[in-house]
Amino acid sequence: MTAAGEPGTGQALAAIRAALGQAGHALPGSITIRHTRCGKARCACKASPPALHGPYIQWTRTASGKTVTRNLTPAQYQAYRPWIDNARRLRELAAELEALSLAEMARAEGWAKITPGSDTPPRTRLIRVPRRDRQPKRPEPPGDQPA
Repeated sequence: MTAAGEPGTGQALAAIRAALGQAGHALPGSITIRHTRCGKARCACKASPPALHGPYIQWTRTASGKTVTRNLTPAQYQAYRPWIDNARRLRELAAELEALSLAEMARAEGWAKITPGSDTPPRTRLIRVPRRDRQPKRPEPPGDQPA
């Protein structure tokens, strides 16, 4: 990728590089704060209006194809929330870098940009042509047929 492309391409690339250089620790997943109801019939969480249990701070991520959830204390939440925000920002930066790279490649190769709603280039329809290396099918010899 070169800065000689579209105006602003080099600046955008430099901004992404600078943002990537400032990234610190990154934790995958998300944090949710939940309030729940229990199963006791006479609990205040069943009243109207309910007084729900919680807040419960949960960090959820995927590890080896399985969802892993951990409960966090308020101190852990304050400590690790910026790490999760960093991971989200890194994913956004990676998506921006990919889009910038695709646009630069399309510009460098002279490919037309096709976006939803724009006219697509005409496509040619393939026509089935019989293969010449095939032999015509021979009729099956009559087998045991009643006379």
